[in-house]
Amino acid sequence: MSPHIISPGHALRLRATQVLQTSSGETRATGEEWLVRDVGAYLPGVFEEVVSMVKAVTLTPKLALHIRAIDSYTDQFGRKRHVGDEWLVTDEDTECYIPDVTEEVVKVVRLTVLKPRQYCVVVDAVGKDGRPQLGHRELRCGPLTFFLQPGERLESGIKNALLLQSDEAIVVTAQEELDDILPNGKKVHRSPGDRWMLNGPMDYIPPIEVGAFQTRKAIPLNENEGIYVRDVQTGQVRSVLGPQAYMLKANEELFEKTLVPLVEDILKKGGGIGDTNIRKMAYFESFVDDSYKKRDKTRVITYRCPNNCAVQVYNYAEKTARVVFGPDLVVLDPHETFNVLFLSAGKPKKPGALITICLMLGPDFISDELVVETSDHARLKVALAMNNYFTVKCGDAESEAKLFSVPDFIGFACREVASKIRGAVAGIPFEKFHKYSSEIIRAGVFGRDEHGKLRDQLVFPANNLVITNIDVQSIEPVDQQMRDSLSKSVQMAIEISTKSIERAAQHEAKRTEQKAKGELERQKLQNEKEAEEARCTLLELQAVAAAVESSGQSKAEAQARAERLLIEGQSAIECEATLTPPLS
Repeated sequence: MSPHIISPGHALRLRATQVLQTSSGETRATGEEWLVRDVGAYLPGVFEEVVSMVKAVTLTPKLALHIRAIDSYTDQFGRKRHVGDEWLVTDEDTECYIPDVTEEVVKVVRLTVLKPRQYCVVVDAVGKDGRPQLGHRELRCGPLTFFLQPGERLESGIKNALLLQSDEAIVVTAQEELDDILPNGKKVHRSPGDRWMLNGPMDYIPPIEVGAFQTRKAIPLNENEGIYVRDVQTGQVRSVLGPQAYMLKANEELFEKTLVPLVEDILKKGGGIGDTNIRKMAYFESFVDDSYKKRDKTRVITYRCPNNCAVQVYNYAEKTARVVFGPDLVVLDPHETFNVLFLSAGKPKKPGALITICLMLGPDFISDELVVETSDHARLKVALAMNNYFTVKCGDAESEAKLFSVPDFIGFACREVASKIRGAVAGIPFEKFHKYSSEIIRAGVFGRDEHGKLRDQLVFPANNLVITNIDVQSIEPVDQQMRDSLSKSVQMAIEISTKSIERAAQHEAKRTEQKAKGELERQKLQNEKEAEEARCTLLELQAVAAAVESSGQSKAEAQARAERLLIEGQSAIECEATLTPPLS
């Protein structure tokens, strides 16, 4: 048998096949195993069996061995170990470690490194006696390095400290009693369940006595923006409006305000829903706001009331209502909701065809179709349009409340007007109604005053609705045979009227032609007369001119002779004066 070479960092594991005494003088029982750590050649004895060559584990500052004792013994460092004991062997104990036969390597433990602004919570931390304290939690903050001892574990791993900016804060809740130290150095005692808030800027590492925490950021609110806030202690809900940056307090949270699905749909459609053929739907489409399609329920609900419209808001907590007139902005408080109007629409009117939150104050018009019956039982379908508006005193609560006292003012007005028209037409024969339909309908709706003059409006005191004018658009019989007969008679009347107008036009054309010819002849004679008069005047002027010319020539010749004689006389006088000598 050749010897086994034991190199540095190795050991030879042997087993006794029967009771024996080793070369070092130790007695080994049958089946007992041990290690030979001496470096060099080793020749096993007769009753020694080589199990294996064990290699040492190299330990570094970042690696450690988790060892478990499988039997009671004294380890190679002189420490007493019991069955089941677990411990760590680090590079501080030895650089190379060869586990004994009574030891079991559970795992290799790596160094836990905490950088600055990092922390961790160790669960079941090992106490001073070297044993895990079950249920005990220990906070460790960086910079720090350590090995997790057997039985210890990290709660949720390594975490970074919470970095709070100037517009951020954190709300924490105490799960155990603790003495909290505020940023100003003041100590405050906290009881389980206490909540408080820490404002940034700061780095925050929560103590182990603190349970759940919530990071909050200041909410920037522009003008006409807001949020709903609820106090978790009192349950009171309020709205916070901008412009400001609002930070929720420790006992506050955002409140989600829900609306009934019908109101949500109305806001998405701009203020009203109904069939596309309803005239008012085109008006609501211009006020569609895309922000309602994905509404943040914690944000204050706003609605831009259209111009010349009114919106009623009901507070179900205080059981009061208020009216907002356009173009103001409606801002809902937490306990307010919109009053929904179910209006009649279409021709003839259908109840609830238009659902809206806006009441149009007018001037506007309402169109409808109704069937009337004359005294001779002729049934006619009348299409008409009514101009309407509401009278209201802004600021007068009673006057404002009257606007919404009638839920369906369109259906109410149409029913009242139709009743008056049917009553007026019932006592009139068809022929008279056909001739004076507009006057009869107006008189039936508006009535006459004590002087017999037709009134110009109809007022409904229930909601201050005023009808100012009625336009009769069409009247046609309900019975098809009567409608055909009326159509033929109307066509014949049109033909007769057309022929009469045509003949009158021809007669007028001939009369105009004769008159024009007479005026032309008269003008011709007048022109000839004026021409003769002008010729006479010309001859007279020519005679006068000739006379003037003749007299002017004679006068000029006589004047010339006189001047000549005068000059000659003066010359003779001057000559005589020159020839006569002067007297001495």
